[in-house]
Amino acid sequence: MKNLSRQEKIKRVIDNRQEGVIVLENIADPHNAAAVWRTADAFGFQKIYLVYSKEKAINPKKIGKASSASANKWLSFTTFKNINDCYEKLRKDGYKIYATVLDKEASQISEIRFQKKKIAIVLGNEHRGLSEKAIKGADEKIYIPMKGMVQSLNISVTAGIVMYEVERQREPTPNPSLDKEGKNIFGLNTKEKRELIKEFGRLK
Repeated sequence: MKNLSRQEKIKRVIDNRQEGVIVLENIADPHNAAAVWRTADAFGFQKIYLVYSKEKAINPKKIGKASSASANKWLSFTTFKNINDCYEKLRKDGYKIYATVLDKEASQISEIRFQKKKIAIVLGNEHRGLSEKAIKGADEKIYIPMKGMVQSLNISVTAGIVMYEVERQREPTPNPSLDKEGKNIFGLNTKEKRELIKEFGRLK
């Protein structure tokens, strides 16, 4: 692969960004948070929503570079004081909300079809999980099946598995999810791309 110029790399990255929001409710550990956005950047998820109603809010732009490998500076963050405001914003913008839970009424992740362009994946606190409001307010509940004695995963691992599954479904082999013009049908809209090109161009 030829060496790309900075502008070419920025354009390529933005063209590969996909529509979808990763929502973290009351995540407490900065290292866990940073690991989630590093994964989000890797899989092309641009938007991270942070909800802080119980834990001390983390400033995503000041988390240590060692954990996020500077992924935080390439992502778009929005912070909410409660889950209701977050869900109201998501629904207003047309997102379908998926809550990750361990619940007998939840659907196994492999049974879900993430074919709607606008989706939001909601993950909870490392110890308490999601709040009841976050679970009840979601459109659908999903879980990752586990076969071990410990029935839980680190939040960054859960986020990575879910993002990978979304990406896997959106990029079926052998035909990628492109329209007739070769554009990513799950990509960001033109306005968002233009804004990111300007923002990325200012970053060092």
